[in-house]
Amino acid sequence: MFDRKPPLLQEEAFSLFPLAGIPAYLCTMKSTVRVRFAPSPTGGLHLGGVRTALFNYLFAKKQGGSFVLRIEDTDQTRFVPGAEQYILDCLEWCGISPDEGPHQPGPYGPYRQSERKPIYRKFAEQLIQQGHAYYAFDTPEELESMRERFKSESTPSPQYNAALRGSMRNSLTLDPAEVNRLLSAGTPHVIRIHVPVGKKLVLNDMIRGEVEFDTSEVDDKVLLKADGMPTYHLAVVVDDYHMKITHAFRGEEWLPSAPVHLLLWEYLGWKQAMPLWAHLPLILKPDGHGKLSKRDGDRLGFPVFAMDWYDPRTQELTRGFKEMGFLPEAFINMLALLGWNDGSGEEVLDRSQLCERFSIERVHKGGARFDFEKAKWFNQEWIKRKENIELLPSVEQLLVQEGLSASAEQLVVLIGLVKERCQTLKDFIPQLDYFFKDPVSMDWNSISSKWDSKKNVFFEEWVKQLSELSEWTAVAIENSFKQVAGEQGIKPGDVQLPLRIMLVGGKFGPPVFIIAQYLHKDVTLKRITSALTVLNHAAAS
Repeated sequence: MFDRKPPLLQEEAFSLFPLAGIPAYLCTMKSTVRVRFAPSPTGGLHLGGVRTALFNYLFAKKQGGSFVLRIEDTDQTRFVPGAEQYILDCLEWCGISPDEGPHQPGPYGPYRQSERKPIYRKFAEQLIQQGHAYYAFDTPEELESMRERFKSESTPSPQYNAALRGSMRNSLTLDPAEVNRLLSAGTPHVIRIHVPVGKKLVLNDMIRGEVEFDTSEVDDKVLLKADGMPTYHLAVVVDDYHMKITHAFRGEEWLPSAPVHLLLWEYLGWKQAMPLWAHLPLILKPDGHGKLSKRDGDRLGFPVFAMDWYDPRTQELTRGFKEMGFLPEAFINMLALLGWNDGSGEEVLDRSQLCERFSIERVHKGGARFDFEKAKWFNQEWIKRKENIELLPSVEQLLVQEGLSASAEQLVVLIGLVKERCQTLKDFIPQLDYFFKDPVSMDWNSISSKWDSKKNVFFEEWVKQLSELSEWTAVAIENSFKQVAGEQGIKPGDVQLPLRIMLVGGKFGPPVFIIAQYLHKDVTLKRITSALTVLNHAAAS
């Protein structure tokens, strides 16, 4: 359908699409930039959708422009209650809230397409009067019959196009009197664009360069449905024009629809005001084969939505990054680098740095492979960079959910001890819970095979000394440990792992003497004594 050519120089690109009556280069001035994110309220917000919103946001902020949210809810059959609020909540959590939208009214509202319904018919009828569109009265049964009749090996899915429109029931084939009669009788109908044959269209994409289309391969898309609602094709053009959108960024899956939109901008007389377009690369599966989907996330055990989405239609819960313990800063940092980089080699960038450095010119043409391990790396880096006090509310909430509690002062210190070991916020629970309750499971296998009477004697003697230790600090505890080991003729390293298992339950955590310090004396002594009972019983049996 289309061929790609190398990008034009930026000056040439701007000269193709100036805003109405304004010199082309002024389109990029900070005071004029307006971008939009236009999701449909049909379900959860996928990674690809959030990235589209993010790139729009970053571009707008870099240029000092406006980021607009428009809800494209014209397909009422797919509308899902709660989906719009979910979209708003996701954007807010990501820190990319719109400047204008349904809940942030501006001068170009309304921002829901369903509330703009009367606007669209006017332009659809205008296109009919100009000969660029026509009424189509075909029933669903007639359309299905057409597909079956004209199906062939070379054309497995016949389209309503220049080759077939003459054999269908529309205002191009019916007598004008019959058309008027059908319209007067309220006969269900749609309005389709009249795509010319053999016309070459050119789009200069900000990422992909010059893209050519042959209209002979484009079907007559529906512009206005039988219920009076517009399809995406008409609504996106009308709304972008009336909302004065200067740059339109969307996924590359929409590129085949571009010729219809190019024709509409031309037919409606708005070509001079057409925004600059950029079609963003796909986010690919981890193996690089195909577009990442919810099914891939379910199969491989990682989220593909920003936040948990409970679908009221299917009663299914889809996992989100927020609920898995990701920080919003890490999430947008990871997303920004899926298909873009600033050329510096730096990877950990905050929102202000992303806004400052972002440029569409550095967005890749090829698909970006999603790597969940890399996503967790980003999150771990952001957890490490956070001040302990910043992490406190999230960790506190997680502990409460586990029935655990600690003073804010104590928890801030403990967060600092373990945060470098946490890839997600949820990792704080296993890294901290042993400070507040006895370990549920104990990794006895790591030490039981090498347990002997010599180690038992060491711990029995050390417990006596610990009970009399007046200064309960990590340094004092370690000095006492090494002193008794020396007196017993035992290497400190041989009894350090058993001590960690006794206190923590596993081979993890910060330095073991620091753990003992924050467990306090009574808990430390109790856990060592209890462990000795288990180990000696196992050794005797």
